[in-house]
Amino acid sequence: MAGFELICPAGTPAALRAAVDAGADAVYCGFRDETNARNFPGLNFSRDELAEGIRYARARGRKVFVAINTYPAAGNAGPWHRAVDDAARLGADAVIMADLGLLDYAARKHPSLRLHLSVQASAANPEAIGLFHEAFGVQRVVLPRVLTVADIKGLTAQAPVEVEVFVFGGLCPMAEGRCSLSSYATGLSPNKQGVCSPASHVRYEPRGDELVSRLGGFTVNVFGADEPAGYPTLCKGRFAAQGRASYLFEEPTSLNALALLPELKAAGVHALKIEGRQRGKAYIASVVSTYRQAIDAFERSGTVPHVDLDAVIEGSRDTAGAYQRSWR
Repeated sequence: MAGFELICPAGTPAALRAAVDAGADAVYCGFRDETNARNFPGLNFSRDELAEGIRYARARGRKVFVAINTYPAAGNAGPWHRAVDDAARLGADAVIMADLGLLDYAARKHPSLRLHLSVQASAANPEAIGLFHEAFGVQRVVLPRVLTVADIKGLTAQAPVEVEVFVFGGLCPMAEGRCSLSSYATGLSPNKQGVCSPASHVRYEPRGDELVSRLGGFTVNVFGADEPAGYPTLCKGRFAAQGRASYLFEEPTSLNALALLPELKAAGVHALKIEGRQRGKAYIASVVSTYRQAIDAFERSGTVPHVDLDAVIEGSRDTAGAYQRSWR
């Protein structure tokens, strides 16, 4: 098996260049609209910016994948169809999608366009992945972050496609594509409008020596005077239950699976994905260069070097997430 392919995020043209320069094999990005799941002000690409980004990456032997991974609104598939058409026209190396109708459109209209199945599809068994491959010609699946390494190994042995997994960044505790928490609190959906916990609905309110963070009409956390105030994402909120306040869904930590490179290689994983299209170019450069060096060292020697990513890890703590979970 060839070496891991390192797939890195880019929310802006500057981040794309930083990722390429730091050693990404491929960069994933999205258009500046609701067709991608990171639809935030100040992020994403115009058509001209994507064209220039593809030229920049290709001149250096790298690839660009375009995420069109939200679900079209009923009766209004036009923006999503245009996104697929433009990605193909501009020369994207692949498009990343979840919606069945959109995959069908891409397969029929652009048969030479490489299709990757987004994590938003939550395809986590050989039968589901096989269906996407047979029906639409999907060549790669991005697995949801709910599988153990043993699960992944069993899946790759049967799946007729390349397998890509997340190894660093924000850790979503839900089955991707099925979370409705943000929709419930704000009326805006990460699966349709591409916005989870949008800034327009975020409030920070002083209360004595404390700081209250709110999303929509909900209090998500209360921080003490000496506590750093995190962003109010519902799944990482601290709530009172049974007389005690705690992180009920997921603590604010980063996924970091660097130490698991040998296990992921043995499991048949083809590509490693870093999360973070909302992050700045300095963060991208730091994480991508560190992972590039570690992957190269591992592929030379078979051992994973110790590296320090504490400065960019959320909450200064990391986790291997479900990859090593002991519960069932």
